Amino acid sequence: MNYQSGMSKELDHFYLQQKEPVQGCLLALREIIMKQDKDITAAWKYGMPFFCYRGKMFCYLWVHKKLHRPYLGLVEGKRLDHPDLIIEKRARMKIMLFDVGQDLPIATINTILKRAIELYKTGVVKICK
Repeated sequence: MNYQSGMSKELDHFYLQQKEPVQGCLLALREIIMKQDKDITAAWKYGMPFFCYRGKMFCYLWVHKKLHRPYLGLVEGKRLDHPDLIIEKRARMKIMLFDVGQDLPIATINTILKRAIELYKTGVVKICK
């Protein structure tokens, strides 16, 4: 796992404090995200597990407060058009909710993450060098 220095304790605690089946879902999502690109790193920001692409905030994992469902939040979600992404009351980010009673839609998650990574690789989202 590619953690930023000193952050693994908070990250590990976040995942370990979740009850099953939410914990398993979040851990599987972490694996899927980290496998997308060698330039993705895990970080602890704003009291939640974030993933950065070349140091720029990319996505995060959280549990929806009202629905109690895990979700993947995409920082540049407003730039992505996909029927499984919802914006709710957010201006910039979109989320993808997951039902812990069903298998993760891995192909869909991969498609969305690859589209999001392209925003960074192509310069649509500026990355500090």
